[in-house]
Amino acid sequence: MTIGPNHIRISHSLIALGWLAVSLHLGKPSPLTAAPPPRKLVLVAGRPSHPPRMHEFNAGVQLLEKCLRDSPLVETHVVLNGWPAEETVFQNAHAIVFYMDGGGGHELVKENGRRLKLAEEWAARGVGLGCMHFGVEVVPDQAGQQFKKWIGGHYEHMLSCNPIWEPEFTQFPEHPVSRGVKPFRIRDEWYFHMRFLGDLPGHRREQVGEVQFQPILVATPPDVVRDGPYVYPAGPYPHIQANKGRPEAMLWCVERPDHGRGFGFTGGHFHDNWGNDQFRKVVLNALVWLTGAEVPDEGIESKLTPADLEAHLDPKQK
Repeated sequence: MTIGPNHIRISHSLIALGWLAVSLHLGKPSPLTAAPPPRKLVLVAGRPSHPPRMHEFNAGVQLLEKCLRDSPLVETHVVLNGWPAEETVFQNAHAIVFYMDGGGGHELVKENGRRLKLAEEWAARGVGLGCMHFGVEVVPDQAGQQFKKWIGGHYEHMLSCNPIWEPEFTQFPEHPVSRGVKPFRIRDEWYFHMRFLGDLPGHRREQVGEVQFQPILVATPPDVVRDGPYVYPAGPYPHIQANKGRPEAMLWCVERPDHGRGFGFTGGHFHDNWGNDQFRKVVLNALVWLTGAEVPDEGIESKLTPADLEAHLDPKQK
């Protein structure tokens, strides 16, 4: 039998169709379908604060960037030491995350509202916005409404509290951010009793208007934690004690009506906690999810060495 060129072309087409069918069955891109381009993620680190190995924002964002460097899902850009001198880094971003000191000096409230207005423009375009640790705290009159709208809530001085404790996270919702995350416990300055949109308690999935609110890391503080002391002010606060037995959210996500996403994460005080695989994975998942990319079933896998945890630490006095 003679095999002519037409037969070869038909055979190649059948092989390609076979690959396509297998790829669709496995849920993976086929050789005939290009993978979606990576989504742009911008991580903004605050200036140095606190003693060594605490609030290591610059080292933290560089460590997270390293973990995402080989991912085809995101293209990560890092901004160090506060607000960038060149705001062009924000152009075409799909998600922007702030890991920094907050309160009245939060980078987003400076310049008499210009930065808040800029962030409002990002949100209106569907850009994902996230804040981590002290970066979730704002003065309500400065940016409380914006934070509830963008990320679902914020730390409020004297309403929220900031004890150092060791919650145990044992159950996770069906959500992309929790994919592949296994139960873990870890000591950190875990804020709780946040000011959530609609004054939600925050420990369960809720719909508030057009916003979908989903807690991810939830644990119940023991009475001794609610009784204080907190980091500042030491407390205890009667309203924190009055809610003994109530679960609290320490990582939550929102899906906004502008088609954007938001998250708040209250951990991240101690730099060495990034060495915990589950702690790190749930945050990496949140970063990828925030951009609109699809988090894989096993979550975002990464490995660190002891040297990675020593890299890029800010020079600080003990």
